[in-house]
Amino acid sequence: MLIDALWDTQIGRDRMEKLVKYAASKNVGIFLWYNSNGYWNHAPQGPFAVMHRSVTRKSEFQWLKKIGVRGMKIDFFGGDKQQQMQLYEDILSDANDNGLIVIFHGCTLPRGWERMYPNFLASEAVRASENLHFSQGECDSEALYATMHPFCRNTVASMDWGGSTLNKYYGANNDRGSQRRTSDVFACAAAVLFQAPVQHFAMAPNNLTDAPAWAIDFMKRVPTLWDEVRYIAGEPGKYAILARRSADRWIICGVNAQEQPVQQILTLDMFKAGDMVKLYADNEKLEGSVKDTKINKKQQVKVTIPKNGGIVIE
Repeated sequence: MLIDALWDTQIGRDRMEKLVKYAASKNVGIFLWYNSNGYWNHAPQGPFAVMHRSVTRKSEFQWLKKIGVRGMKIDFFGGDKQQQMQLYEDILSDANDNGLIVIFHGCTLPRGWERMYPNFLASEAVRASENLHFSQGECDSEALYATMHPFCRNTVASMDWGGSTLNKYYGANNDRGSQRRTSDVFACAAAVLFQAPVQHFAMAPNNLTDAPAWAIDFMKRVPTLWDEVRYIAGEPGKYAILARRSADRWIICGVNAQEQPVQQILTLDMFKAGDMVKLYADNEKLEGSVKDTKINKKQQVKVTIPKNGGIVIE
């Protein structure tokens, strides 16, 4: 669970220690947000003045290790100059010394850090899902971006997209704010389409009662580590269908940004003829459902994906 900006003032360090201990009793690991700030950064969100100097950074990491924090999301980096590039690696090295894992946000594209540092998880380096909350225009373009990221940004390194959400509106009560244009099946598909070793789900309390049970159940079970990925069909900016394998479990996911529905007969040789699979799909009104369907003799399944909709096959 990520505890976002301003926790140092809204929760406080003493209470944070109690919260981390309580979370551990529920088998939940805690990530804490930090501002990277030095002279390059005047963003008002805290904690401040921790990450940019070695002495304060190492002291903070020792405290995080002591209270049992699992990792950090560090935000608001200041460009790609040599000093900033060195800061990324210094943070990763000091965090690794204390068993802490790291996600970078508001940052540059990773430079091979997945191979250099075992505690590097992901970088944002993309117009990620928080922008859906800030702008209706981002919501209107969500499907378009989703069909591009698997072919460009996410091919380079793990991508911290942010959160797949099941709210209809980006407000706490699900009744105001920018309106989500995509479906619940789309949200489930995006959790597979976008790869990062920690996958975030932006749950609001109302989702426990107003979101479809099948969607919440899927998000409980979706893997985050994958052994294989295959391109099935798609074209950047139009639609994308991928298959991912975790151990012996295959999940096929797809989304569509085009005005016309995508109608495809998918050849899925990872399944045997006669295998029963679960198919999550949308109707033309973006009303999602899940049903059992059989792989035919040619190892094929027929799917239809409406605009802003998705499919998942598992």
